[in-house]
Amino acid sequence: MFKPFSILMGLFSHDIGIDLGTATTLVTVRGQGIVVNEPSVVAVDKATKRPLAIGAEAKEMVGRTPGNIIAVRPLRDGVISDFDITERMLHYFIHKVHPNRGLFSPSPRVVIGIPSGVTEVEKRAVHDAALSAGAREVYLVEEPIAAAIGAGLPVSDSVGSMIVDIGGGTTEVAVLSLGGVVVSRSIRVAGDEMDEEIIQYARQKYNLLIGERMAERTKIAIGSAYRLTEEQTITIRGRNLVTGLPDAVEVSSVEIREALASPVNLIIEAVRATLDETPPELVADLMEQGIALAGGGSLLQGLPERLSEETRMRVYRAEDPITCVVRGTGVIVADLDRYHKLLATTQRESLSRAPRRAT
Repeated sequence: MFKPFSILMGLFSHDIGIDLGTATTLVTVRGQGIVVNEPSVVAVDKATKRPLAIGAEAKEMVGRTPGNIIAVRPLRDGVISDFDITERMLHYFIHKVHPNRGLFSPSPRVVIGIPSGVTEVEKRAVHDAALSAGAREVYLVEEPIAAAIGAGLPVSDSVGSMIVDIGGGTTEVAVLSLGGVVVSRSIRVAGDEMDEEIIQYARQKYNLLIGERMAERTKIAIGSAYRLTEEQTITIRGRNLVTGLPDAVEVSSVEIREALASPVNLIIEAVRATLDETPPELVADLMEQGIALAGGGSLLQGLPERLSEETRMRVYRAEDPITCVVRGTGVIVADLDRYHKLLATTQRESLSRAPRRAT
C-alpha cells in the first residue's frame, strides 16, 4: 500500500491502545477511553477453521460447544499460540472500534502491551498480527511499563517505582526509574494457573471434575492469599469421577487458599527476587513509595497483605487494577514523542533505525 494513501486512511482512524491479554482484551481509543473489554476467546468451526464468534459471545460457548465447534484462546501465557486466530481476533476488535466507512478501511496507529519476557519471534508475531489486522503503525510496550503509567506511577522521575502486574497468563514485576526499567522479572504464572490449581484440587480431594468457568468463579468468590477475617464457603458443581454423575461439594476459603498456595508462592518469590536485585538507593525509595499491584490477578483477596508481610513494605492495589495496562497504552499512543524511548522494538525495527555507516 502506498504510504500517502495509508496516511490518508489514518485521518479517518483514531489511535488506539490494546491490552492483548491471555484472558481478556481491552481496547482504549484516543479521546474516548476504554471501548472494548471482552474475553480473548474465539469460537471456531473445526472443519472450516472459520471463526463463528469472538469475545464475550465466544466465552459463553466455552465447555458448551457441540463437536464441530471449539472455543479457542489464541494466546497462552501472554504470547500468541495461534497466529491466524489472533489476527482474526485483532481484526474484529479494531473494526469494532472503527466500522468501515465506505471506501475507507480503518488504519489506526496501535500501541500494544506485551509481556517483558517475550522472545524476538513472539514480538514479531504480535507486531505482524496487528499489521495484518489493519493497523497503520504498530508499537509495542512492555506490560509493566504500561501498567505503571496507567497506575499513575512517576516512571519518568528520578525515584524508584515498583509495579507487580498479575494477568491471566503472566506476572510481570518491574522496578522503574528515570523513564526506564532498572530490574524486571516475568514469570508465566498468573490467573490461569490459579484456576488450574483449583481444578486439580477438586479432582484430587473430591474426585470432582469441574470446568474453567467454575474454577474461575470459585477463585473470585472465595480465593485468598492471606487468612480472612471471616472465612467463606461456596458450592462447586461438576461431574463425580467415580460415579460419572453430576455432583456438588461445599468447599471453604481455607481449602482454596491451600489450593492456590503454589502459584501465590511463585509470585511472591518473583517479587522478592526482583527486590534482591534492586539497587539500595531505589529500595529506599520503594520503602517510602510502596509496591503497586495491577492486573486482574491482583484482586485475589488478601494478596496485598500477604505481599506486605513477605516484603515488609507497603503494598497496595492501583486504582482500577484491571485496566492499568490498557490505560497506559492509551497515554502512550496519545503522546508517542514523549514515550518513544519506553517502546519495545523488534530486531528488524532496531536495524532499520540504526545509523548507516559511511561507505
